[in-house]
This record gives sequence, structure tokens and C-alpha cells, in this order.
Amino acid sequence: MPSTTPHNGRRDTPPPRTGSNETEVLRGFLDHLRTSIAAKVDGAPEPQVRTAAVPSGTNLLGLLHHLTFVERAMFLGDDVTDWQATFRAAPADSVADVVARYRDAVQRANDVLDGCTDLGAPVPRPRPARPAPSLRWALTHLIEETGRHAGHADILRELIDGTTGR
Repeated sequence: MPSTTPHNGRRDTPPPRTGSNETEVLRGFLDHLRTSIAAKVDGAPEPQVRTAAVPSGTNLLGLLHHLTFVERAMFLGDDVTDWQATFRAAPADSVADVVARYRDAVQRANDVLDGCTDLGAPVPRPRPARPAPSLRWALTHLIEETGRHAGHADILRELIDGTTGR
């Protein structure tokens, strides 16, 4: 019978139901989704973690690899020229490598976000050729992007080894 708890044996903590302001609520939801998808990938078995289970070629490791690039582009100013390529981790990348890079990108993004107080202000990132979106837009976009791919990851992980739950 498939597991109903995450593969690491701990239950997820839901995002906060309260917050003293809009920023805390948005960041709480984003951090919840970030933790959920990293936990879904962490410890997934090889080679299934990088094997496409659907005709589009989507695989569990590729989803987290992609989200690392999304975090870095949105909050750190990295320029991505081929978004489709971000859905494929290199063959030499282990699950632990990809998870560690994602968690590092999230930490670095949070370091940037910690200095932001005005949701209407542009995200402070070093990309002078492209204007930065507002912090509100960036957080909302990352919630949508991470949540969508976390849903994909839930399905892919269940297909791999029966693990269900966030």
C-alpha cells in the first residue's frame, strides 16, 4: 500500500494562516511550496527520478532543476536563454546535488527578499537590460510556478515509488 506521508517520514507544516502583513503571507506560501517540492525530490531513487513518466518528457529531477533556474532568474538576476533546457539535469548530477543547488538558490533568494519591504517596489536584481517586476508580482509568480510544478512532482513521485502526500 502506498505511503500517505512524505518519504522522509515527517508531515508537512502548512503555510501560516495568519501573518502581520501581505509579505509574510506570500512568503509563507512560497516557502511551504519550496519545502514541499524539495522534499518530494530528495531521496527519490535513480534512475526513475530522471526518467520521463509522461509523453512531454517531464521528470522529477528536471522539475527541481528548472525551479532552481526560476528562483535564480527572478531574484538573483541570472539570465536564462533556453528555458526548455532547464528541465533536464545533467547525467552527472545526483539527486543530492540538484536538491542542494535548489536549496542554495532558495536561501540566496530569501536573503534578497529579507531586504525588501515594499511589495510595489521592483525586485532588486542585477539585470539592467530588463526591468524587474514588482516584488508582489515576483512572489505571486513564484507561488504559481512552484505550486504548479509541485503538483506535477506529487504525481511523478507517486508513479515512481508510491509515495504520496506533500
